Amino acid sequence: MSTLSDLVLAQGRSSDADVEWMHLLVGDWQLLADLSFADIVLWVPSADGTFIAVAHARPSSAATLFYRDIVGHTARPEWDDQIRQAFDRGEVVDSAEPDWYEDTPTRVRAIPVLRRLSAQSAKTTDAPIAVVTRHSNVDEQRTPSRQELIFNTSANDLFGMIASGDFPDIGAPSGPRRGAPRASDGLLRLDVDGTVTFASPNGLSAFNRMGFDGELERQSLAEVTTTLLGGQLVVDESLPLVVTGRAPWRTDIEAKGVTVTLRSIPLRDHGNRIGAIVLVRDVSEMRHQERELITKDATIREIHHRVKNNLQTVASLLRIQARRTHSEEAREALNQAQRRVAAIAVVHDTLSTGLAQIVDFDDVFDRVLMLVTEVAASHNTTVRPKKTGQFGTLPSEAATPLALGLTELVTNAVEHGLDGRDGEVEIVADRYDDHLEVKVRDDGVGLPEGKVGSGLGTQIVRTLIQGELGGTIDWHTMVGSGTEVTIGIPFRWEQG
Repeated sequence: MSTLSDLVLAQGRSSDADVEWMHLLVGDWQLLADLSFADIVLWVPSADGTFIAVAHARPSSAATLFYRDIVGHTARPEWDDQIRQAFDRGEVVDSAEPDWYEDTPTRVRAIPVLRRLSAQSAKTTDAPIAVVTRHSNVDEQRTPSRQELIFNTSANDLFGMIASGDFPDIGAPSGPRRGAPRASDGLLRLDVDGTVTFASPNGLSAFNRMGFDGELERQSLAEVTTTLLGGQLVVDESLPLVVTGRAPWRTDIEAKGVTVTLRSIPLRDHGNRIGAIVLVRDVSEMRHQERELITKDATIREIHHRVKNNLQTVASLLRIQARRTHSEEAREALNQAQRRVAAIAVVHDTLSTGLAQIVDFDDVFDRVLMLVTEVAASHNTTVRPKKTGQFGTLPSEAATPLALGLTELVTNAVEHGLDGRDGEVEIVADRYDDHLEVKVRDDGVGLPEGKVGSGLGTQIVRTLIQGELGGTIDWHTMVGSGTEVTIGIPFRWEQG
């Protein structure tokens, strides 16, 4: 399905600033639908003069009227005139009589969307950039509850602000959507002085769980939160502005082990503040899970750090033992083991510095290539390692065997391919959508065509690449001189 940006820009009558404003508006789409107990649709004008639906929200507080998606469709004839009037006149237009939609009587309100030009100025666009329609089901005739009346009043205030360019608030921080309170979680209505004039049952319950005993209505929300916080020394500096409804911000308060997030939406009438809506949500369990995840992340990083230290200790012991042995064959075997352990340690060192269990393999391999210099020095030769292309990021379960496998290939290229001569070892990495391809080339003596080594290094490479990573290996001698080894690694870990 096309995105909002694609749908709007395809009509050819909206600027990038208009699209950005619509994205801000749609960010609060669900709140508008829930407060008004109605379906909300955003319409933009097209080049041929019709209006196209580019966004739609169904209410979670009532049954939807539109069971089929209407995004991307033109306005029905019975709505078109009303939408056009709101767009041309820049005024809210209500339907004169109920409109029937699939045997259901509905009432439609069309609201023009004006865009604020800047956060520092009250100036708006000269004409609407879009139209919002609210489609209410009037089939159920009953006396609305006080909460429904307050919700509808709040929705009408917000729709009025949309028509005057005061909503969405251009100065509000975007912030994470995770844990953001919704209308059904709890809603408080404040007057211009910050006094609670209405508290939904869920909103009152959240404050009761923090230790507030009484009714919130007719209470100053700032005084209530001050009492709950007691003598806490660390308090979010935005809290006073949120609980008085003066700023469109979000903050958390914690008391008696309960964490409640508050989001304030100042209400304005033609620029003059008339009160605020404060959305309330108990996020204690969510914050507890987040703290557990942080603790687990720190523990995992510490484990990787200690594994790296232990591996480096093992590598040091192998190096010491190699220096003390009198057998040249034993010394070479110990040196190879030391390099293999060091290559694994590099991966754990990288994992110990990040939150995610993925590594930037380009950084890992750059450090692994430093081992090549040691190999070359031990053979009294000079090697020019060269890396082209990008490996990208890899999960730890793939990074460790790949680092060890490439270490073996590069080491073999230096020890056997160059065979004591100065030369170049080139590593070429090509990342595709479904696999990673790596080539290791040297300009040494090369292998007889069709003959592959049978040493421990070759066996290790096969076990790691083919066995653990499910990849492929191809050895062949290049035209002229040198050997090229090509390995292919499928991205099995990215499936599902």
